[in-house]
Amino acid sequence: MRRPNRAPPAATKDGPRTNDDIRNAQIQLIDQNGINHGTIETVVAIKMALEAGMDLVEISPNNNPPVCKIMDYGKFKYSAQKKAAEARKKQKIVEIKEIKLRPMIDDHDYDVKMRAMQRFFEEGDKVKITLRYRGREMAHQEIGTKLLDKVKADVAEIAKVEQDAKFEGRQVVMVLAPR
Repeated sequence: MRRPNRAPPAATKDGPRTNDDIRNAQIQLIDQNGINHGTIETVVAIKMALEAGMDLVEISPNNNPPVCKIMDYGKFKYSAQKKAAEARKKQKIVEIKEIKLRPMIDDHDYDVKMRAMQRFFEEGDKVKITLRYRGREMAHQEIGTKLLDKVKADVAEIAKVEQDAKFEGRQVVMVLAPR
């Protein structure tokens, strides 16, 4: 019995095609100075790139004919890598911080929780408020509802309600996002 061919798949190269990887017979050429030479043979364009000591890089492969440019491919890849790293450095991952409350919370404890919430909003994070009922507190849900309304009113100028309060079993969950 013959074994199946288990050769690894051909590695696909990421990024634009260069020099001999360009399969089209004709391309639209832009030289290193930005001058458009129009439609020419790919072989001629590769020779021109080699004479200039650079590479022929496919810029827009979906056009007909594809647009290629003569440039230093190593320098191009390096600058693209730098731009990507810079973009990653500037982006902010929004985290969801959780604050747990109880319906019979005391004033000072409430103030401490509100200060923490304010700090989270200043850092640009979302806040998930979880109000948990225990035992007979389920019979007095209006106390918890008043507490959540008070939280909404206190953070109205620095945050907006992203997900309104909803019951999940014995707890109420509400999500707030910074303005």
